[in-house]
Amino acid sequence: MAGDLPDYYFRIRENGAAVFRVDTENRQRRIEMEQIAVANLKNGEIKPQGERKLTADETALIRRWMADRAEVLARRDVDDIHRAVDHLNLVTHWAQSRATAAQLDEVTDTLLLAMHDLRTVLVRKKAERLAGEAAAEE
Repeated sequence: MAGDLPDYYFRIRENGAAVFRVDTENRQRRIEMEQIAVANLKNGEIKPQGERKLTADETALIRRWMADRAEVLARRDVDDIHRAVDHLNLVTHWAQSRATAAQLDEVTDTLLLAMHDLRTVLVRKKAERLAGEAAAEE
């Protein structure tokens, strides 16, 4: 099993990860993890831990992980939106077919405000994109 482990482990954090070097080649044959850096996705920084200096290979590995992680998070964002659209459709069906008057009274104002806010943002963003496209064509 120890031979199957990666050389580095990334412990996900809110804005990136703590980066560990995995060591299985020791006398006790234990898995040891030494934290070597912290990677911040928001600002792109990689901070070595303590007095440690990262090798060029380690820095490149961390940068690749950061790029891959950013892609995963972007895909998840879009997937979450598609799920939200599905959920809105389910809510519509619920409101039309199964909701009681009391249930509708409980959620109607909140839903209407959230949908109005979303519509306002989407319309503004679409207008900005169309204006940008028109300016680019000129």
